[in-house]
Amino acid sequence: MTQFPVSRAQIAATEPVIRPHIRRTPVLEVAGRDFGLGEVTLLFKLELTQQSGSFKARGAFANLLLREVPAAGVVAASGGNHGAAVAHAAQALGIPARIYVPTISTQAKVDRIRATGAELVLIGERYADALAASEQWAAESGAMRVHAFDQDETLMGAGTLALELEEQVGLPDAVLAAVGGGGLIGGIGAWCGERTRVVGVEPELAPTLAHALAAGAPVDAPAGGIAADSLAPRRIGERAFAIARHCIESVLVTDEAIAHAQQALWRTLRIAAEPGGVTSLAALLSGRFQPTSGSRVGVVISGGNTSAVNFQ
Repeated sequence: MTQFPVSRAQIAATEPVIRPHIRRTPVLEVAGRDFGLGEVTLLFKLELTQQSGSFKARGAFANLLLREVPAAGVVAASGGNHGAAVAHAAQALGIPARIYVPTISTQAKVDRIRATGAELVLIGERYADALAASEQWAAESGAMRVHAFDQDETLMGAGTLALELEEQVGLPDAVLAAVGGGGLIGGIGAWCGERTRVVGVEPELAPTLAHALAAGAPVDAPAGGIAADSLAPRRIGERAFAIARHCIESVLVTDEAIAHAQQALWRTLRIAAEPGGVTSLAALLSGRFQPTSGSRVGVVISGGNTSAVNFQ
């Protein structure tokens, strides 16, 4: 059996630790024909209803509850959602937090971080810039780094989403989730393993997983596109890649497909999600991922921190 950086046993042990602080997010079962997809069943895991608006709350609480936090508190770099999650968790647990975000982060995410009372630093144009600044602050202050994706506890927290999904509806025939640094898809892969298809979906303009799989190791990739504030960290995490290379498929979608998925989700279900939150659905609607007729497909919708989407 393949050994992953985090195990199913660790994910299962993490779940009761973070359970008092997170929501058991709903699963909405929808006929594929409602989206023009034919005879498939879509199981939307609505993680955008999670604390702080995304799955990131799971990893944030896992880090703060499972690791020893110094008096200096915690520091995190983020495109927005991870920062909001760490800030929320720190506020809930009474821990000082400093959050670094790039200027590309949306106003909705910036406002959400500020509302927690965390110290917010806007710096650089991309996630990598914010990460470098956060690491310098950690070295100077002694604050604990809470990495957005390349940290065992982050993966363990994200893996509880897949555990929860399986408890709610059983194991789907495939599970689709967006990929940025790989924390979410890595956690899902660690839980599901080879028991079902796990599909990582990312924008063509930020193909961290696709480039890593082609190169055989994490490498720098372009970091642009409509979902750059949540899915463009420059390269996938080492831990997530160690899982992905064994059990995760890679699918790329265009920015146009992501924008269409946003509108389709709103038009059909009246759910408003940010671009990174619907990238998984974009793979289905664009035909980049074609499910088997009669199959049940889990679709993770994570990321509701948006206020500037043109829904019609």
